[in-house]
Amino acid sequence: MQNVMEIAEDSVHPVRYRLTADQEARLFWWLRGQVARAQIRQTVTSARLRASLVLGLSLFFWCGLFALFYEAFQFLVMHMGQPGRSYHADTVRFIFHLFLASLNVMLILSAAIIFYGVLFRSSETRHLLTTPARPERIVLYKYQEAVFFSSWGFLLLGSPMMIAYGIVVSAPWYYYALLAPLLISFVYIPCGLGALICLLIVRFLPRLRRVAIGIVIAAVVIIGLKAVWATLAQEESSLFQRQWFNQTLERFQAVRSQCLPSTWLADSLLEAARTRRRTIGKDPLHESLKYLGVLASNAVMVHVVLVWTGGRLLRKAYCAVMGQGNRSNRRRSATLDRVVFLLLFMFPLQIRQLLIKDLRVFRRDPVQWSQFLIFFALLILYFFNMDRFNQGKNDVSTITWVNMVSFLNLAVVGLILSTFTTRFIYPMISLEGKRYWILGLLPLSRDTILWGKFLFAAGGSWLPCSLLILLSDMLLRASVLVILVHQYTCVLLCVGLASIAVGFGAAMPNLREESPSKIAAGFGGTLNLILSAIYILVVTLLTALPAHFYSMALDSGLGAAWLAKFSLRFWMIVGLSGAAFLAAIATYFPMRSGFRVFREMEF
Repeated sequence: MQNVMEIAEDSVHPVRYRLTADQEARLFWWLRGQVARAQIRQTVTSARLRASLVLGLSLFFWCGLFALFYEAFQFLVMHMGQPGRSYHADTVRFIFHLFLASLNVMLILSAAIIFYGVLFRSSETRHLLTTPARPERIVLYKYQEAVFFSSWGFLLLGSPMMIAYGIVVSAPWYYYALLAPLLISFVYIPCGLGALICLLIVRFLPRLRRVAIGIVIAAVVIIGLKAVWATLAQEESSLFQRQWFNQTLERFQAVRSQCLPSTWLADSLLEAARTRRRTIGKDPLHESLKYLGVLASNAVMVHVVLVWTGGRLLRKAYCAVMGQGNRSNRRRSATLDRVVFLLLFMFPLQIRQLLIKDLRVFRRDPVQWSQFLIFFALLILYFFNMDRFNQGKNDVSTITWVNMVSFLNLAVVGLILSTFTTRFIYPMISLEGKRYWILGLLPLSRDTILWGKFLFAAGGSWLPCSLLILLSDMLLRASVLVILVHQYTCVLLCVGLASIAVGFGAAMPNLREESPSKIAAGFGGTLNLILSAIYILVVTLLTALPAHFYSMALDSGLGAAWLAKFSLRFWMIVGLSGAAFLAAIATYFPMRSGFRVFREMEF
C-alpha cells in the first residue's frame, strides 16, 4: 500500500516520473478498492437496514427462480425420459443453446449501451483524460464497470437455472466447481464485443451512432420475429408433436453454431453434468475443460483487442463526441405536442407542461423507446399466437386453461413493466443532477414536479399495457368478467408501479451519477425492482383466484345455487378490495417518503 501511495504522489509529476503499465494497473485497482470499501462502509454504517432488506429479498427472488427451474427440469424428466436418452438430451440442449444465445445478443447490446454511458458521458472520464494515465487503461477501467452493470442480471437469472439442472440430473462435483469460471469467461466475450462495437461506431460514425444502433436492434428483432413466426405458423394438430419439435430444432440450428460463445458454454455445462462417458475415450470432465479453455482463450483475445483498440481510438472518439455541439432544436413534433396538450385538458396547466416535457425527453432517447418497442412487439407476436392453442371447447379444463394463461399474461406484462419503471422512471429524479437549481427557480411547488413524474409514468404505462391485455383476452376468448377484472388489475399495477418508482427515486436519489443504468443497478433500483415484482405477484393472485372460481361456477351452472353464488361473489369482492387496498398502500407510502425527502432537498 505504501508503494502504491508513493506511485500516486509521483504521478503528479509526469515529466520526472512515468508509471509503468504494471504500476498503473495496481494504482487503478487500488483506486477501485478504495471506492468499493468506502461504499460498503457507508452502506453498513448508514443504511444497514436497507442493505439487509435488499439482500434478503434478492435471496428470496433467487430461491423462487431456483424452485421454478427445478420443477421445470423435473417436468422434462417425467415426460421425456431420464437424462441420457436422446429425446431428453435434445430438448435440454435446445433449451440451453437458445437461452444462452439470446443472452449472448442481449449482453452485446446492453454492454455497448452501458459502455457508452460510463465512458463518454461520465465526468470521471473527462478528468482521467487530463492525467498521464494511458488511454487503454482508462478504457479497461470503464469496461470493467460496464461488464459488472450489464451482466449482474444474467448471473442472477442464469445461476439458479444451471444449479437446478445439476441437482436434477445428479451432476458430479466438478460441474458446480466449473460454473464460476465458465460464466465469467462467457460474460467477458459478448461484453467485450459490445464495447468494441461502441468504440468503432463512436469513432467513425459519431453523428450516426443512434441510427446504427437502431439498425442493429431492428435487425435482431426482425430475425427473432421471423424465426418465432415460422415456428408457430404450422398446423394446430402438429404443434408440440415430435415432428414439430424436430422442425423447430432444425429451424434454430443457427444458435447451435460452433462459432458462438453460447454454444461453448452450453456444451461445457452439458458435458460436465454427465455422469457416464458417452463414448469410449471421452471423459466428461476433459470435454468440459476443453470448452472452458476455448472460452478463456477467446476472452483473453477479446481483452487484448479491446485494450489495443481503445488505446488508439479513445481520444479521437471522445473528441468526436464532445466536438459535435448542440444542434438547433427543430419543431418537428410541435403538432404532436399540441395534440397531447389538448388531450390532457383535465390536468392543471403546470402538470400538462411537465408531462409534455417528459414526453419530449422520452422521444429523444432512442434507448428508451427502442427497448419499449422490442419487448412489446414480442408480446404482441406472442398474443397473436394465443388462439392457436385454444381449441374452441367450453368444458371445465378449457376454461381453467384460458383463465390461467390470461392471468399469467397479465403477470408477465406487469413484470416487464416493472423493469421499465426501474430502468427509466426510477432514475428520472437522480438524472437531474446538477440541474436541480433550475427546478428550484421554477414557479412550481416540489410536489407538483413529483406528481407530474407520477402521472407521466402511470398514464404512459397504462395505455399500452391495457391494450395488450385486452388483445390477449380477446384472442383467448375470455369471459367478460375476466376481461373486466384484468383491466381493473392493470390499472392497479400501473398506478402502484409508477408510485413505487417515483417515490423511491425521490427518496433515494443519486445526484452524483449520470448513468441511468448504474442508478438502476444500485441499492435503490434493486429494492425498487424486487418490491415491484412482489407487488405484481400479490395483486395478480388476489384478483386471479376469486375471479377464476367465480367464472368457473357461472359457466358450469354452480352459480344457480344461491349460497354458492353468494359465497363466490363475496370472495371475489374481498380479493378485488384487497388488491385495491394493497395498491393504495403501495401508492401512499412511497410517494409520502418521496415528498418528504424532495421537499427538504437543497438545490
